[in-house]
Amino acid sequence: MSTPEEEEPPGREGFVASLTKFGEERGINVDLQARVNTKHIDLYKLWNVVRSRGGYDAVSAEKLAWRKVGLDFNLGTANAAAYAFALKTTYYKNLAAYEIKTLHGREPPPIEILEKLTAKGGDILSRTVENFRPPQRSSLINGDSESGGEESKTPKDEKMDIDEPGSVGRSTRGLRQAPPQRIPFQPDVSSSRQLRHSSGHAPSPQPATTAHTGYNYSASSNPNSAQFAIANYEPRPQMPLTLRPIMTPSYNAAMFEERQKLARMARKVELGLISPSTKGMMKPGAGFDGPNIYVRTLQGLRSQVPEEQDYALHHLVKISHERGDKYKFDAFPNLAEGLIEYVLGISSLFYDVKWEICYSDYEEGINVLDGIRGTPDILQRIKSLKRVDTSDEMESEEFGRKLTKVLEAGLTIRNLSLLEDNAVYLSEMPQLRDFLSIALNLPSSPAITELKHYALDISEQVTKYWRMDASDPLYRSLLNQVDNGHDRGAILTALRAISRISMNLDDTNLLKGVPVSVIKRICEWTLLDDEDFVSACLDFLYQFTAVPENVGVLLSNSNELSLPSFLGQLTRLLQYHARTERKEEVATKAIAAASATEIPNVPQDLMDQFLKSEEPDRSNHWLKAVFEEDAESDITQIALWQAYQARFAEYTSPTTQLLPAAEFIKNVSTIFAGANAQVVNGVNHKFIIKGIRPRHAPMDPKGRVYSRCLWKGPSSKPCADFFLKPKYMFDHLVYDHLGMDRRADGTWDFESTTRASQRPNDCYWSNCRHFSTNGSKVPSPYRLGMHIKTHLPDVSNKAVLRQKNNRTPANQTALPPKETNGYTVSTGTLKVDSAQGREATYNCQVFQNTAIDELGNAAGLPLTSVLVLRNLARNIPKAAVLLDTINRDAFRIDCMEKLFGPLKDRLIFVVAYNKPLAGYVSDVMGLLEKGSTP
Repeated sequence: MSTPEEEEPPGREGFVASLTKFGEERGINVDLQARVNTKHIDLYKLWNVVRSRGGYDAVSAEKLAWRKVGLDFNLGTANAAAYAFALKTTYYKNLAAYEIKTLHGREPPPIEILEKLTAKGGDILSRTVENFRPPQRSSLINGDSESGGEESKTPKDEKMDIDEPGSVGRSTRGLRQAPPQRIPFQPDVSSSRQLRHSSGHAPSPQPATTAHTGYNYSASSNPNSAQFAIANYEPRPQMPLTLRPIMTPSYNAAMFEERQKLARMARKVELGLISPSTKGMMKPGAGFDGPNIYVRTLQGLRSQVPEEQDYALHHLVKISHERGDKYKFDAFPNLAEGLIEYVLGISSLFYDVKWEICYSDYEEGINVLDGIRGTPDILQRIKSLKRVDTSDEMESEEFGRKLTKVLEAGLTIRNLSLLEDNAVYLSEMPQLRDFLSIALNLPSSPAITELKHYALDISEQVTKYWRMDASDPLYRSLLNQVDNGHDRGAILTALRAISRISMNLDDTNLLKGVPVSVIKRICEWTLLDDEDFVSACLDFLYQFTAVPENVGVLLSNSNELSLPSFLGQLTRLLQYHARTERKEEVATKAIAAASATEIPNVPQDLMDQFLKSEEPDRSNHWLKAVFEEDAESDITQIALWQAYQARFAEYTSPTTQLLPAAEFIKNVSTIFAGANAQVVNGVNHKFIIKGIRPRHAPMDPKGRVYSRCLWKGPSSKPCADFFLKPKYMFDHLVYDHLGMDRRADGTWDFESTTRASQRPNDCYWSNCRHFSTNGSKVPSPYRLGMHIKTHLPDVSNKAVLRQKNNRTPANQTALPPKETNGYTVSTGTLKVDSAQGREATYNCQVFQNTAIDELGNAAGLPLTSVLVLRNLARNIPKAAVLLDTINRDAFRIDCMEKLFGPLKDRLIFVVAYNKPLAGYVSDVMGLLEKGSTP
């Protein structure tokens, strides 16, 4: 449970947001994670503590006050002075200007004389540009304070105080001095009258005999005594002599000559023979750095001086690119207006016109633009302008220079409009809409392609703050770019600008007056393999189809627009870049196979592979072939050793010996990581290998499991042979169990009677008895051989050849039940008899899911496509009512069936397999069902 001190103080979020915004506007980085002595300093808590004490100046004026503030943050006492100054610096760098602005209601001084200086300064409230003086270094350091030395004051230093004896004032503010001697008062009881001696010489002065009360009096400790003066006498240090040379012709002839020359010139000036020299004189303006680059560019742009404007535009492009996130129009009045007035000069390169912006009462004139309300007839004025004869192939030097500067001005506006605050500022300027309309309707020329792209980028940023009807010049200009444009980038940006109209306003973007040719081009563009372009087209169509009147336009021009084909494309886009995902659920849990009762014999072909290796590799191969890991099983060491001896004893020779028992047992733990030798205590100790068990069938070094022959005759033991391939198994059955012979060509002779007495009268594979249970007669050798093939492993299903204990690949295809070699394959899993266990079965569901966002919701082209379909399904019945048709209900039902009837199967597929879009498509199908109902 949290204590009251740990609870969140009220107003913290508002304070952090206000402080962060203030730091961004001021241009400083507020360190919300400040640390002192490895401890985090909560700026909100520091602000409240200092504010409760009266502010920064009040705390700094109080003795050791910053140390007291540091106690609230548990900074420690080992180096309290340093920690107090670090805490003071933290407040000074992050909160001093904020205090001046919010607590005292004043405008803080520039950061050059506040945050960029050390906290060793005077009061922050007295700092202004006029009275600030940089702190001077002093050879004397006054006492110790929180900062290790007293800070200098602004605008003037305080007078240094020197403590008087017995003073209880702030002694640490003055010079360090030795404490005065404390001498008890002793009255002088000797007579002031001196006796005259006969010798005529005055005796040497002796100290008066005084009575004292326990104090040892010494005259050398009395500052007024002669002994004190003698004992503390220090000779005055000798001052070194400063020798100054006299400039004479013999000592320094060159300097003497120079002085004589200056004297002669001064004489000539007095006589009026020459004018006074200005050498060394500071000229007006010299030594003054002038305004910063921001003010310089603004004033240069407004100066109407071509050289200054060129300088301003060059640097504005760089500033807008590097500092566009901080460079705001509202901080530099008339910057946006000056840039717009400059880019309007592009028309003078192609038309005989010079645009002027009127900010007072509107004046008549084809070249006068209304800077307050905008110019609604700007397109008509552009059409009435007279073209200037210009050549796209050859440009004059003056034309190129003016075009370059106009492009720089346009690029500056474009860069700055990317900042949201600047976009809002530009949206409130009617003359910007006029410029965009002029730029988008300039003559087709490669020279102004770049400027058109700048105008479209600006439109994309500001149209979300504008209302536009069908007669708006900029709206019509953007639609014209889509209708007649051939530049992918220009069309894409124009579509985005149109789709964003009124996005940040309460008004709905109705998109009235869109030509049918524009709608047709957009519908055709959805077939392109260009995700960005198709996304822009669908965004436009989503806005367009949200209005029933616009859907009526689609229905009225259904044949021209190929509306059924377009809806088919929208439905195909529902599965755009769909990814196959599988969801698996366990249908039947796995049952572990029981341990084999005996160690399987190794087939001869596998044994031949083992004998090619030397020990201990040979024994290692054998262990891997006939044993497998099982944490719950074990085998006695003696049984394992005897099985090894029995299998390889016949292959030993003087040069090839078996491994010693101890080394063989040790190798078991090396081959199987989970196996280890143990001793089971009891009446008779039992030595076992824990963690392995015999396999049901051997496995070769490549991981392929052999199949066991399950033939068991009426009077014979079960066959214990293993075979890797079904062909070898069949040859073994036909020759050894059915008694058939081979012909010379390698085929089997089923009609041979040589070994007819050995032939069985039924199938003795496991418990089959196929012929006797069906009431059949003794089968012919051929029929018996063909039947035996049904028991052989199915090589087409590799799962039959693999014996897995607890798992099966989840993506197996369901197979019909088939009895083969003791295994039953069903629903894609491998089932074995009770002795060998059963593997798990799975239900696998496949989905075709499309893109999602970070919250797991549908996103991308599939989402926009289904939203367009939903708009059409919702608004087609409403549009049918608005259309002037004879039978509106019949028209509506016919439209719904004609347009959406062929798409229902695909929509049902999306509902079933696309989880992100299932809800949206279900809404569409519900609207279709409702709209197609009579």
